[in-house]
Amino acid sequence: MRRAIIGGLAGIAVFATAVAGGAETDLDTRTAASKAVIKAFAGSLQAELKGAMKASGPVAAIEVCNEEAPAIAGRHAEEKGWEVGRTSLKFRNPDNAPDPWELTALQSFEARKAAGEDPAQIDHAEFVMQDGKRVFRYMKAIPTAEVCLNCHGGAEVKPDVAAKLAEFYPDDKARGFSVGDIRGAFTIVQPAE
Repeated sequence: MRRAIIGGLAGIAVFATAVAGGAETDLDTRTAASKAVIKAFAGSLQAELKGAMKASGPVAAIEVCNEEAPAIAGRHAEEKGWEVGRTSLKFRNPDNAPDPWELTALQSFEARKAAGEDPAQIDHAEFVMQDGKRVFRYMKAIPTAEVCLNCHGGAEVKPDVAAKLAEFYPDDKARGFSVGDIRGAFTIVQPAE
């Protein structure tokens, strides 16, 4: 009898390890897929912004960001059947305000940066319940680069840029950043059921 109980417990332990290992593999697979989508999203957006900056300067880049960023995110979301976007503690577009999960992740990102972690390496992934369904959520920090300061800086934002920002985003909060700050994050939600 004792051998059967020990054998049963060993079987449960093996099953639990297999389930945990499977969950870890699923987390890793989904994280890698999310990173690939974010890399494509960021690459497309950066190419559009660089083209506009080169052709017409930061004012033109604001228009591109206003129109193209949501369109690029939408294409990736439609292709994958996921939610794909950007958010920030200091958001520009109210449609990009963080939900409670994103807010917690962004606050964690700031704490990790304050503890010395490189913002370019900061991310977070987990499975959570959302609206009664199990989903996979992933966020990747967006570090502020020198070029970002044209529109997201403080005193260095030129008056014509500030005027265009006020036109598109009257409640803009996405200013006052310095190089290396966490500008925001890419965010992904994948169905997991």
